[in-house]
Amino acid sequence: MGGSDSPAGQDRGRGRIGIVGGGSIGVGWAIVFARAGHVTTVFEPEETRRRILVEEVEVRLGELDAFGLLDEAPAEIVARLAVTGDLSEALDGAEHVQECAPESLPLKLELFERMDAGADDTTTLASSSSSMTISGIAAGLNGRSRCLLAHPGNPPYLIRVVELAPAPFTARETVDAARELFSAAGMLPVTVHHEIDCLVFNRLQGALLREALLLVRDGVVSPADLDLVVSEGLARRWSVIGPLAVAELNIRGGIVAHAGFMGPVYGRIGMERGQENPWESDVVQRVAEDLESRFPPSSRDDQVLWRDRELMRLESERRRRSG
Repeated sequence: MGGSDSPAGQDRGRGRIGIVGGGSIGVGWAIVFARAGHVTTVFEPEETRRRILVEEVEVRLGELDAFGLLDEAPAEIVARLAVTGDLSEALDGAEHVQECAPESLPLKLELFERMDAGADDTTTLASSSSSMTISGIAAGLNGRSRCLLAHPGNPPYLIRVVELAPAPFTARETVDAARELFSAAGMLPVTVHHEIDCLVFNRLQGALLREALLLVRDGVVSPADLDLVVSEGLARRWSVIGPLAVAELNIRGGIVAHAGFMGPVYGRIGMERGQENPWESDVVQRVAEDLESRFPPSSRDDQVLWRDRELMRLESERRRRSG
């Protein structure tokens, strides 16, 4: 089967990548790295899954190509991909190994032990886990300093943010190398400075989902209308700038003014839900200082115009495609 043996394509000077686990996240990462020019080997223990994995990659690359999101033909990317049932083949000569196994701690402990023993000393070992910390996975390894979480959105070839979450024992060079690798592959690395359950992406997602379910439970809104509020409302402006920047540009005076009149309201809502009020003045001020460096008040009108034009562009494209 094409792509199932040693990759025939050239790596364009990029280091080799190993993927451990051929599920949806493994497929996603294989596309990210092979598209970026890396010879990429996916270890998948299940024979049935191995037989269809390359076909899945081909289908997704075909879709990306149809939307003009590839710089070369899908076949050239697939030629850099190999699938194997032998873990050592995925580890051999790899610059970086990305573990994508199911969310089972015993399984990840076993895999990281084998990865640490079998990979080159200079190989970075990363987990895609969304619910565990790298301390919980790799603390007992001799090579733990080269381990970290690299958690993607799904699918990573379309959602470019990747959360880099080191443990206290992770070497700074490991984080720097991962950041450089993912950036060169077209991703947007974000550093998580302290180990926390579910990282940032899923905590934000979870907070919205919790409130969504409660609003439906309390009869405030139907599930369909709630999804409409998010997809046609919040998600539209968040696709241009994030929620903190939205608060900065939505009102003159920025997030400090926003916190002044909406903070108490949000605080009451939080108390209804049994949550701590997050609108402490020192946190708001720290955020405000960061926002002012990114969105200087002197150019606020230009920034608001840019935001509106981006939303117009998205609406124009939506109408073009739906028409």
